[in-house]
Amino acid sequence: MTTPLLAALAGLGTGLSLIVAIGAQNAFVLRQGIRRQHVAAVVAICALSDAVLISAGIGGVGSVVRARPSAVTAVGLLGGAFLVTYGVLAARRAVRPQAALTAADGSGGSLRTAVLTCLAITWLNPHVYLDTLLLLGSVANGYGHSRWGFGAGAVTGSVVWFTGLGFGARLLERPFSRPGSWRALDAAIACTMIALGVLMAVRA
Repeated sequence: MTTPLLAALAGLGTGLSLIVAIGAQNAFVLRQGIRRQHVAAVVAICALSDAVLISAGIGGVGSVVRARPSAVTAVGLLGGAFLVTYGVLAARRAVRPQAALTAADGSGGSLRTAVLTCLAITWLNPHVYLDTLLLLGSVANGYGHSRWGFGAGAVTGSVVWFTGLGFGARLLERPFSRPGSWRALDAAIACTMIALGVLMAVRA
């Protein structure tokens, strides 16, 4: 029988393996961290969202999602359109790096905008449901009575990752004091967001 501690460690490793990857959510958290804008709110939204979805997956909501593929399709289309739009905005910032540099000094970007953008990037991404509700939920339930220990480990991994990414990004503040650095970052974000958005819409 697997002990709760071993299940938690398995959940931690599995959760991190799914979260630590280049994606829309991580790119957004990284950018907010470098800018030092509303980092706590963004990190909290990402971590709490994962906690809710992982718990729901362990609780059996994943079966409901499987029974409603049309809902996942709708989320994929909306999420794809949103990511493409966000990518286009990032591309515009890459063309005008001085504007990005001005925003980085704290003069731009409201809390409301950051929160709404983070919620959209998180909840309009069908992959988050596949990773949390379906995959992590299914794996966790394989641990029987220790499934909630697995879930706690996965949630801990999410908290550790987003906290480290968001607040650790400030270590890159010096290199990003130059407009050229912001141009490169925003160009990379634009390519990532647009590519993910198109793939998301195509696969919906």
